[in-house]
Formats: sequence, C-alpha cells, structure tokens
Amino acid sequence: MRQVILFLCIFSFSWGLKSQTKVEATWESIQERGYPQWFSDAKLGIFIHWGLYSVPSWSGKEQYAEWFYRGLEVGDTARIEFQKKVFGKDFRYEDYTTLFKAELFNPDEWADLFKRSEAGYVLLVTKHHDGYCLWNSKFAPQWNSVVSGPKRDIVGELTQAVRKEGLRMGFYYSLAEWTNPLHRWYKDPDDSIARYVNEYMIPQFKELVTNYKPSVIFTDGEWSNSAKDWHAAELISWYYNTVGEEAIVNDRWGEGCPYGFRTPEYSAGIRVTDRPWAECRGVGRSFGLNRNEPLENYVTTDELIQHFAKLVACGGGLTLNVGPAADGQIPLLQQERLIELGNWIRLNREAIYGSRPYKKFTEEKDVEIQRIDSIINFDWVRNSPDKLISEDHFEAEWSGFVQPEYSEEYTFEAKADDGVRVWIDGTLLVDQWGSFDSENSADGNVQERKNIQKIGNKIKLKAGKKYAIKINYFENIQNASISLYWESKSQKKEVIPSKALFISDLSSTHGLQATCRSKRSYLCYTVNNNALYAILLEWMDNSLKLNIEKPSSDTKITLLGRKGELPWKYENNQLIVDLSSIKLFEIPCRSAWVFKIENGEKK
Repeated sequence: MRQVILFLCIFSFSWGLKSQTKVEATWESIQERGYPQWFSDAKLGIFIHWGLYSVPSWSGKEQYAEWFYRGLEVGDTARIEFQKKVFGKDFRYEDYTTLFKAELFNPDEWADLFKRSEAGYVLLVTKHHDGYCLWNSKFAPQWNSVVSGPKRDIVGELTQAVRKEGLRMGFYYSLAEWTNPLHRWYKDPDDSIARYVNEYMIPQFKELVTNYKPSVIFTDGEWSNSAKDWHAAELISWYYNTVGEEAIVNDRWGEGCPYGFRTPEYSAGIRVTDRPWAECRGVGRSFGLNRNEPLENYVTTDELIQHFAKLVACGGGLTLNVGPAADGQIPLLQQERLIELGNWIRLNREAIYGSRPYKKFTEEKDVEIQRIDSIINFDWVRNSPDKLISEDHFEAEWSGFVQPEYSEEYTFEAKADDGVRVWIDGTLLVDQWGSFDSENSADGNVQERKNIQKIGNKIKLKAGKKYAIKINYFENIQNASISLYWESKSQKKEVIPSKALFISDLSSTHGLQATCRSKRSYLCYTVNNNALYAILLEWMDNSLKLNIEKPSSDTKITLLGRKGELPWKYENNQLIVDLSSIKLFEIPCRSAWVFKIENGEKK
C-alpha cells in the first residue's frame, strides 16, 4: 500500500527501549535504557485500590477514601464521628483487620472483567500509605493479608489470574508509611527517613519484586523526600536488571527524579510526549471505594469513552481505577463502566492500540455556561464547576452587587487555587493572577495546599448601599478552589453570605451571575498503520469537517463498524466527509465514532 504519509505527520518518539544490557544505578544509564514499547501501545490499564480502608469505605464526597486513617490522625471530625457511629467509640484502625474478610474475592472473575475491558495491564495496590501489605511480607509480619484479615496472598492469587488472561501485572507500592516506627510519615522529620529506607523499605521492595516479578512498578508517597533519599536510581536499576526488558516504572520517586512514565491524576490530560504517560483516575472521585459519593461523581459511559479517546489522541493512556468493597466484590456500576469501555475499544481498536498522535491532537471549541451562584465558596478539588467545563485550564467570572450591613471599613480577602481578582465598586482590591502548578493533594484535602493565595485589601462602605462586585478566576491544573471573605469592625470574618449578594442593583434575587468558560475537544486524531483516524466525540448529522492537509484522490474513508465508503471532497483547506447517507441503524456505537482515512490503493 502506498503510504498516506503525504498528509499525515507521525510523531517520532525517542523513548523506545534499547537492547537489554545491565542497567547501572545512574540516571544516565536508566535513561539510556528507555521504555518498553508495550506500555505505550497498551493505552489502558486497570488500577485496584483495595485494603483495610475498604472496610469503612467512607470519606467526604470529594475526598480519597483510602486516606481514611490519615483523617483519623489529623482529627478529621467527619471521619472520626463516622467510625464511632458505625464501629464503636473504642474502635481502632487496626481493628479493621477483623472485618476485612474478602469472602467474595475471586481473582479469576476479576481477571476476566479486566480482560473484557480490553486493558493491557493491571496495577494492584500491594501496600498503601497505612503500610498494610496484601502479601506475606516478612517485614510486616503482623500487618498483612496472609496472617490477618482474609488470610490470603492477594498479590499472588491475582497475579496468577491476570497473567493467565494474557495481561501484564503491575504493582502500586507506597514508599512512605504513616505508622512505621522507623519513620512515621508526616510526624517525624523528613530528613530522619534514612533508617526506614535502608532497613525496611528497600528490603521490602526487593522482597515484593523478587517474589512476583511485576511488569510495572507504580511508586507513590514520595513527595516529602528526594529521589536520593529513596535510593531511586539504585532501586530502579535493580528492578530492571531483575525483571528484564518488559519492566517499566513511573515518575513518582521523589524530587530530582528525571525518569519514569508520567502520571497526571484526575486531569484533562497532558500534551507532553517526551516520555510515556498514563493519566490515573477512578470511575468515581475516589480511588478506594467511597460509599459517601453521590451518583453524579461517577463518570458516565459517554464521558469515560470520550475522555479515554482524548488521552490516547494526545499520546497517552489511562489507568482506570476500581475500588472493590471489603468483601472483594467490585461494585456493579464500576464493572458496567469497564465492560462498556471494552465494548467500544473492541469495535475501534485499530484506532487505539499501537496508535500514535497525529500532528494535531484534537479539534476544540469554546464552551460557556451561565448560572447564578448563591455564594463564592467552592472547592472543586480535582474537578470543575460543570461537566461541560474542562477540569484544567478553565476560567470563571462572577458579577453583581454586594450590600454591607455596617457603615465602616471592610477588608476583602480571597483564597484561590489558582488565580483571582476582585473589584468592588470598580476598585481592584484583590490581584493575584500569577500561574501556579498545583500541589498533589492526594489526601483529599487533609494537607494544606501550599499554592492557595490569600490576598486582602480595605474599602469604606455604607450600610444598605449596593456596590458593584466582580470576581475573575482561573484554574491551571489539578486542584481548583475559590472562597471570598469579608470582615469589618462590626462584621466578623466570614464567607460573604448570600443575603448580602444580589444579581443586580434593582433585583431582590440573592447571589451573583456566574459565567464559566473553557475549551472542549469535539474531535480527536490518531495514526496507525499508515491510516489516519478521526474520532468524533459529538455526532454531526450531515458532514464531518477535518482541518487536515489534502489527501490523495484515491483515499477512501469509512466509519468503523459500518460497511461501505463515504463520499468526500476537499474545499477551503478542509476535508469534508458526507455523512448524510448514514442511517440511524447503521451507526455502530455510542459515545464516540471513528472514521478511518486511508489510501485507496490495494496491496
């Protein structure tokens, strides 16, 4: 077949795996080794967060349930009261071992589900930050799933079942622990971690790898220390030399680590192709099962498939998490999402597996929503004000009037992640419009976010008078929040209440007019086997217009899952595909539709 590279631009990646030789414990040697191609080709992995935290399986609606113990440590009232109410006032986190029975855990059923999802690999949390191990670690002899809880080698059983289905098995491993007596993360000084690393973490890591030889290592809990503190180069090189060419590690090895596949978390994806990457997120907004989550926190099938397509188009992939219950049952809604994603991938797999980005990743359009917000006090965490708005890189604006109760000087203060400006009566009182990279607040708000800005200024106001107010806000990446406070001699500091806000100076309706804006992808591109694939995220009734270079005259265009070619023409620098002949019953799937563009010459 004559190549269609005449109008395709295939990215040339330089991070392919070099021929296997001994990897030295230096970043130069590790980087020279590169990355195995299978990971970039796989596109989809399944994350599994399952442990003692799966017994309470409860946190705030936007929090990570697997951080339950940390909440108890720092005095999170909601978690503490929930534990007292459900399990008793004298119940301790350690007592969850008596309730973690895994009586419905069937590793073969899990592996079959993951196979049906069309995933290429599985990542099991072998040990989270609470230190509880899902294998019989001699370094945690009384704190693992073989000697307590279900009394089963979860790691070993699932590894065998997953590999039997032809999938690669990987492990999440927390470098730090909250409760280890050699170093208690967040309690003991960060620079006192050496004994824990040398006497506990390194030998336990090597025990895990030696026993099960995982294809992927996903480390976490690294951010309080440097890569040098964790002996990262030493461990990565040892792991590579032990497991071989298929082994790959992520990028969470501490400050100063220049290596590993990137792991954006609950994001809109990234557009960096210097090394492999896979976004990680749950079907809901927690990794561990959170029974306190409302249904709207869960992605719909359409949202999941469209998000996955965008990640692949940008050169990455998705590590999609499931959070089983303590009994070992993966919630049915989560199972359904995996199966429906797998059904879509099977139909369109040639556009996904082994694909590379086109010279443009997506086509985007402006999206805007308007509404009335009663107050300005939002913590969207890793989300956005509306599902139509992108999780990253969005803007919001509020306008209306504010009416004080007292005639005196008021101080206005805004707390925002990332940028905020506030005008009162045309006067700019708060101006913090820099660009900040968000911290990884994986604890679901237990940690203080270091990049939240607190700026304030004063203005004299008269009681009962309405003053124009305008707030501008922008979100960069990951965490998103904004709160607006006021304070005066007679007015205690508080979030400005709804009763003091009005949508206009003549209206009695409380609140502010809100407008949120972002870009939204409606079309994605991938390249595979000399064909270009256009993945349409919003169906167009009559024609599909692609802003690409002119193809050769013998190019044929088809809709995957439907027989027959589609007519096309090229006008005004656009490839226009005629969709009018497609009948409703011929549309092969829902959520996203893949058009294949290839040279018409036969082999």
